[in-house]
Amino acid sequence: MENWQETANLLSDIVAIPAALIMRYRDPEIEVFVSSKSEGNPYKPGDKEKLMGSGLYCETVIKSQKKLLVPNALEDPEWKDNPDIKLNMISYLGFPILLPNKEPFGTICILDSKRNEYSKTVENLIAKLRNMIEFELEMIYINKTLGEENNSLSDYLAELQALRGIVPICSNCKSIRTKEEKWQPIEQYLIKNPVADFSHSLCPECMQKLYPEFDDES
Repeated sequence: MENWQETANLLSDIVAIPAALIMRYRDPEIEVFVSSKSEGNPYKPGDKEKLMGSGLYCETVIKSQKKLLVPNALEDPEWKDNPDIKLNMISYLGFPILLPNKEPFGTICILDSKRNEYSKTVENLIAKLRNMIEFELEMIYINKTLGEENNSLSDYLAELQALRGIVPICSNCKSIRTKEEKWQPIEQYLIKNPVADFSHSLCPECMQKLYPEFDDES
């Protein structure tokens, strides 16, 4: 949670807007999961709304699973009556956050009390942060499949926040490449190396199986 809170705070500071949020969707409600600690932010963690049919910006993002940019809702007939107008949040940029099974986790979004077109740099930044969150959620899923069913989401996030360094992980079978250039199952690696972060790669076996035309040994 601390890592995600820092992400929201960083977004609000860099873009100079009052609200950066990570929203969590649990049917039928959407909840403010993390809210930036910025001046003028009207959203508080734990705030909830019924999502479907609400007219919220995030409803469209979750339904479409695509980016949404609304520079000025007051000038847009489609958005001029949305509920966030009551909070004076008239511009919005948000991206969907998906779970490993492609079901919606929620959104990462920023809102402003004035017209804001948001630059491509800002869009790229939010997309990058969204990708990082999705990767952490994927690692949470992997941990659960290793039999740690009793750990809560907060426990897993706390573990992930303690990780440091970058380690190649096979995108297909989730094997880990060690410093000795050997590949081993992720559960064996995590037992011996509890402090690690991951970057996607392909182990030789998966490379040969998935892309034999690019495999050196084929």
